[in-house]
Amino acid sequence: MTNEMEHSSPLFLTSSFCFNNAEEMRAAFADETDDNIYSRFSNPNVKEFTDRMCALEGAEAGYATSSGMSAVFASFMTFLKNGDHLISCNAIFGSTHTIITKYLPNFGITYTYVPAGNMDAWEAAIRPNTKMIYLETPTNPGLDIIDLEFAGKLARKHNLILNVDNCFATPVNQTPIQYGADLVIHSATKWIDGQGRVLGGVIVGKKELLHSIYLFCRSTGPALSPFNAWILSKSLETLDVRMERHASNALYLAEQIEKHPKISWLKYPYLPSHPQYAIAQKQMKNGGGIFCFELKGGLESGRKFLNNLSLLSLTANLGDSRSIASHPASTTHAKLTEEERLAVNITPGLIRISVGLEHRDDVLKDILETLDKC
Repeated sequence: MTNEMEHSSPLFLTSSFCFNNAEEMRAAFADETDDNIYSRFSNPNVKEFTDRMCALEGAEAGYATSSGMSAVFASFMTFLKNGDHLISCNAIFGSTHTIITKYLPNFGITYTYVPAGNMDAWEAAIRPNTKMIYLETPTNPGLDIIDLEFAGKLARKHNLILNVDNCFATPVNQTPIQYGADLVIHSATKWIDGQGRVLGGVIVGKKELLHSIYLFCRSTGPALSPFNAWILSKSLETLDVRMERHASNALYLAEQIEKHPKISWLKYPYLPSHPQYAIAQKQMKNGGGIFCFELKGGLESGRKFLNNLSLLSLTANLGDSRSIASHPASTTHAKLTEEERLAVNITPGLIRISVGLEHRDDVLKDILETLDKC
């Protein structure tokens, strides 16, 4: 391969890699070298993205996957076996809830859900067969904040794997490893891509744990596309400046509409009214790009709100350069029972706003005009 002195990384759109001789090929398959063999195992574009994520998170190693959910699943199935017990916060993404409640039991893995802010309940949930603590902070979609320092100390005390979904905060805003997380997961589809283009996931953390994840994924196949990895690597170059704008826009909007007469309550981690404001201030550099609120009119007002928006998009994503509104009760968390949704404050009128990079007054105008119609 020639050196073209390229400034932007080249694309390695290949399924496999060649060897100069039989001995080189034998050594690669024997894991005696780090030579690329097959893009399901490793690829230069995927390695670049993973290395950059490790640098941002302060992690020893990482593995990139085809989506955020494949990263979540791999982090569970690599380490949990028949007879093991998982503790998770009860406020989690809907697909993660489905894996924990519907599929893990098929493998003889039990679980206990714990309210995000109840520190006593976390320790009380630990059993002799507990293997892992899993949590999101901020949670999706209710934006509960879990004290990572507490979680890290609890995991160390009981010799448990602490597995943190850091998707909402991103590594420029929060680094769970510094508080004791063993694994950190991202849906790179969201803020890391930042423009709603490609799917991707990544797991970073301790080297010995990531080697086990690599072996699991190498055999089961949730490989990240080299093209998607190339996109995500380029996206990371603007992540810091984008998140600064997302967060400043979100804080401004949250402050402006918090007291609106059509809203029962509004939550944003960097508002003093947030129940875990002090924890957010301690472990997050800013409040992130998402806020949520409850419309007084419930389900019908939620429908009216979505149907009357003009600038904000209605789409099954978040972390885009464009602002997005969603109604979790009928979309991302629709598979939860009403009782399960209410237990994590997903009420019929809950609206989640993923704030984009538009001029903040344009977004505010659309939200205020729409609220007047609810």
